[in-house]
Amino acid sequence: MAIGFIGGSGIYDALPLEDTREVDVETPFGRPSAPPTVGEFGNTGREVAFIPRHGTDHQYSPTTLPYRANVFALKQLGVTHVLASNAVGSLRADLPPQTLVLPDQIYDRTKHRDLTFFDDGIVVHQGFAQPYCPELNAILEDAADSATDADVVRGGTYVCIEGPQFSTRAESEFYRAQGWDVIGMTTIPEAKLAREAEMAYATIAGVTDYDVWNGDSQVSLEEVLENAAANETAIKETVEAAIDAISEDHECDCHSSLANTINTPEEAIPESTKTELEPLIGKYVG
Repeated sequence: MAIGFIGGSGIYDALPLEDTREVDVETPFGRPSAPPTVGEFGNTGREVAFIPRHGTDHQYSPTTLPYRANVFALKQLGVTHVLASNAVGSLRADLPPQTLVLPDQIYDRTKHRDLTFFDDGIVVHQGFAQPYCPELNAILEDAADSATDADVVRGGTYVCIEGPQFSTRAESEFYRAQGWDVIGMTTIPEAKLAREAEMAYATIAGVTDYDVWNGDSQVSLEEVLENAAANETAIKETVEAAIDAISEDHECDCHSSLANTINTPEEAIPESTKTELEPLIGKYVG
């Protein structure tokens, strides 16, 4: 197996990898945010592929970044497990900046994004009740406990907004009233696409601010970047420990999540679609 790492704001370079190479990947959905950096991790020989979500110079906004190309590129490289990081705001007084959160639920408030690989001659209805892989989440939790002194919270709902603007105070208060925990801009559609690609996927979210519900917080870019940089070491330490902990033969329900979900009869799926999406549907569509 190969493991993917998608780095969010503040994380633009790979983990300590050996024998690294940049892979120029072309997908049916264009090029990824940056050529994936692929190398061997530590003494394990485990292959890891890294993509900086927003590009090496943070040139892609949360709306315009090529989510589909990023996930498809990792699939083409043989990735089976994806660990992601996200910079998020806190909707709870007890989740201060520089806390790490391992969310287990998502509320989607995005408006302008391509949410699926399957929109050209093929329809797939897939379960998404548990948007993050529970088994990978548990591995991340154990890894965080052993690898970092940062405060780590397991569980919670990540409300994903469109951006690139931060929330209004009315929106922020509404999200808090729903009992949601953190707010960000990038877990959707990434988590949905990883599920469609039959990858185990989980994220580690680093809190950078209190959003605007807190009267003392106006959420400045300076504050976000400062705390994202402070979170970087703890996030990378956790991801490195998680990579060590994922067993070579780990399998979960995510890895067969397309089974019995393709609604279009095989004979009705265009040959061009079968060819383009072969890395995703090849084992289900002849």
